Order: sequence, then structure tokens, then C-alpha cells
Amino acid sequence: MVTIADVAQHAGVAPSTVSYVLTGKRPISAGTKSKVRASISSLGYEPPVAARTADGTRANVIGVVLPLRTGTYLPPVTRFVTGAATTARRYGVDLLLMTAEDGMPALRRVASSAHVDGFLVMDADMDDGRLRQLPAPSVLIGRPSATTGLTCVDLDFEAAGAQCVDHLADLGHRSIGFLGAPSSVYRRSTGFAHRAMAGFNAAAMRRGVAATAVSVEDDRGAVLRAIETLVRATPSTTALVVHNEAALGGITACLRAVGREVPEDIAVVAICADEVAERMSPPLTSVRLPAEELGRHAVELLVAELDGRRPPPLVLLPPSLSRRASTPDRQGSTPGG
Repeated sequence: MVTIADVAQHAGVAPSTVSYVLTGKRPISAGTKSKVRASISSLGYEPPVAARTADGTRANVIGVVLPLRTGTYLPPVTRFVTGAATTARRYGVDLLLMTAEDGMPALRRVASSAHVDGFLVMDADMDDGRLRQLPAPSVLIGRPSATTGLTCVDLDFEAAGAQCVDHLADLGHRSIGFLGAPSSVYRRSTGFAHRAMAGFNAAAMRRGVAATAVSVEDDRGAVLRAIETLVRATPSTTALVVHNEAALGGITACLRAVGREVPEDIAVVAICADEVAERMSPPLTSVRLPAEELGRHAVELLVAELDGRRPPPLVLLPPSLSRRASTPDRQGSTPGG
């Protein structure tokens, strides 16, 4: 498929210049217009037929719907937006960030007025039906319970939670704790949080492992209280899975405060970005949260839909675990490299 980026490279201009020639949003010199149109003709590029403005051209703007609700931790969101923005520029498309917590009426107005071609919708709830309400092509970052009629991309969080348990059980741990997202995230049935915990619990049952799961607010005092509760409830705990990136900064100190050293007394596995796990002391074994890849896939799925192609209804990225110093062999040896 020929993209705007291909046309831009052929014509020797920026992708945004190709977009402006197509949309007329900014004045472009006659010579540059001629080069771009010649490249379009030579490459056989066909501008998408969907989501065009009133004069028949596309706006080349994608709305990113990001409700900044209680419990939202911004660093992973920033990584997602970076991946989406980088990919969008390859297609000569701009992003419009929309952060209202309850903005569906506004989204419908924007879509109806043709200011955007489509939407990327983040922070999906288990029963999320927002995409079905939008009069423009949309991609949901996350996976609700029912995906019929939707286009979704997500990490397989159930498999991620299970992979953490399997890794620890393979090392001989028989009692594992789980520190999850803030309680507000579970109350609103956010998909990634519920799925990771469900995968953790199901794998613990399958492996015959004792499991204790608690939600954790994202301040240091709350992390310490959650660890105290977990250790008091299950003093035999020898390993911990953390699915709360905001809590990771203080995890080692909080465990030390209750008499547990990492990794001598307790092994730790996190579901987070690699760079976050690697800068911990000791570096944490982790299942990678592929935020930038999710952003890239979301844009590619939406562009496919705008181009009149039928994208798959669900793209589910498999989890990938990297072993580091926080999960040594039970005999005490630490994996190298």
C-alpha cells in the first residue's frame, strides 16, 4: 500500500507537505504542488475515501481520547502518545489530544464537524461501548468484555499476569502476593487492571500457589501499608508481582521496612516498561508494557479503516518477560545478562 510517507519521500518533501497539498489547509507553492501531484500519479497513491471534510478532502487529524481520571498514571500514557504521534507523522497526520473525563457529547460534535478523521480511545472499561457512539472510525486501546463491532488493540494482560506467576512458580515460590492498581481503577472496571489480576489468580490456582492480591494507591505511605497488610495476612510470602508502575519507586524500601530484602527474602516481578524495571535497585524482572507499540498499532489500524480496508477487530500483543536480578534461583544464584 502506498502511503503519504511514500509520496513524500518520492517527491522530496515532508509528509505534512503532501497532506497540505491534498487538503488545501496551508498555501503551498505551485512548484511543490506539481512535484507532489506528479509523485501521487507516478506511485498510484489514492487518497482515502472515508472521513473527508466538506470539500471532499481528509482533515488528516486524529483525536486521541484520554480521560484524565483518578488513578491515571501519566508516564505510560506519555509513552503511548509518543508511539502514536511518531506513527501518525509517517502518514502525514496530526493528533488532537482530548482529556475531558466525560467528553462523549464533545467528541460527537467534533466528529460531526469533520475536524477529525477518527479517534483513538484510551483507558477502556470492561463494558466500554464508547466507540459504538462515535460517528467516525475509531480504535479502542484496551479490550472490553464485548468487542463485537469494535476495533481494539491491547496487551494480553491476562497472559501477562499468568506469566509472572509461572516464572515465580518455576523458581519454586509457593506463596505470591500481587500489588495492583489504585482502588479507583478497579471500581470503574478498567480492563487492563482486572485482566492482569484475573490472569494472576487463575495461574496461581492452576499452579497450586497461595495468592494474595491487594490494590495499592500510588503514594509511598499507601505502598507501605499495602505491603504490611500483605505480609501480615500471608507471612509465608516469598515473591511479589507488582502491576502499578507508580508504586515501584518505593517498593524496595517499603519491603525493607517490613524486614524483607529484595531479592534475598522476596523476589519481585513487575508489569511495566523495561526502562522502569532496569533502573530499579536491584533491576526487576518484568513483563514489558509495550506502550509505544500499542500507540503504533492503534494508528495503523485507524489509518487502515480510513483507507477503506477492514482491520482485524482485535490485535492482542503477547507478553514478554525479561529476567533480571530480582528473581534469582532459590539457591541464591542470579541470572546473568
